Amino acid sequence: MTKLIGIAGNIVGVLGVLVCLVAGVSRLRQNWDVAGFETMVLFNVGIGLMVAGCLAKLQVLGSK
Repeated sequence: MTKLIGIAGNIVGVLGVLVCLVAGVSRLRQNWDVAGFETMVLFNVGIGLMVAGCLAKLQVLGSK
């Protein structure tokens, strides 16, 4: 189970980085909306995903 949580943490963390990158590049191109969402909302979602990935990895480290 801990291995599954670790893999999920990795996937969620990478997804968060990608969402932040999309929001950042879109903002640099002066597109304020991506798929109907503001870029700052997407950036916050990306940060939340990265935090969730970190918490999952912390859970794996704590259970060893």
